[in-house]
Amino acid sequence: MKPRLLDLFCGAGGASAGYARAGFDVMGVDIVSQPHYPFRFWKLDALMLAPWVLSAFDAVHASPPCQHYSLARRIRDREHVDLIAPTRELLERSGVLYVIENVKHAPLHDPVVLEGQMFDELRTHRPRYFETNWPLVVPFMRPPPPRSAQMGRRANGDEWPNLVGHFPDVKDARRAMGISWMTRDELREAIPPAYSELIGLQLLDLLSNESEVADGD
Repeated sequence: MKPRLLDLFCGAGGASAGYARAGFDVMGVDIVSQPHYPFRFWKLDALMLAPWVLSAFDAVHASPPCQHYSLARRIRDREHVDLIAPTRELLERSGVLYVIENVKHAPLHDPVVLEGQMFDELRTHRPRYFETNWPLVVPFMRPPPPRSAQMGRRANGDEWPNLVGHFPDVKDARRAMGISWMTRDELREAIPPAYSELIGLQLLDLLSNESEVADGD
C-alpha cells in the first residue's frame, strides 16, 4: 500500500499532484469546493479537523492562505486572517510528519525555499517557503531567475511569464507551472507539482527508514 498524505488547504491540487507523482496516496481538504481537484476530496474547514484524524495519515501538507503575508496585502492595505500559528498547533498536536508551505514573509520556522529556476521543467520564478518537522534538504543551488514579463503582458524571447494578477495566456502559464488542468484563478494560487514531488521523495525515504527501524525492533 502507498503511504497516505493529507493535503490541507489543497486548492486545485498543485501540491497534491507532486506528492502523488512521488508515490503517495493523496487526499485533499479545502473549505471551498474544488471541482478540478484530481484526487479524493473533503470539503470542510481544515482547522476543524481533530488531531487524531491527521494522525491516521503518514504525513500532512498544509498551505494556509498566504494573503496575510503577501505583497498584494501590503499594497492594498487589506486585512486577512493569520492561519500559520493555528495550523502549526494542529499539526504538532497530531504528532504527524508535516510540511507547511507559504510565501516569503510568513512566520515559518527555519523554512527551506524552492524556486522555479531550480527545476529544468519550470518557467516560473514562484518562490515558496517550506517548514517541516523533519530534515528537508535542497541538494542544489538557486541560480538567479530569468527576467519575468511585465505584469499583464505576454512573455517574449527569454522572458518568463509573470503569473500574478490577470495574466494573459493560460496555456503558457500551465506549461510554465507544469500543471495542465487549472484555470487562471487556480494557477495564481498554486505551487508547481515539481516542488512537492522533490519534498515527497525525501519524505518517502524518511518513512521507509523509519519503517525499517521499527521492523528491526
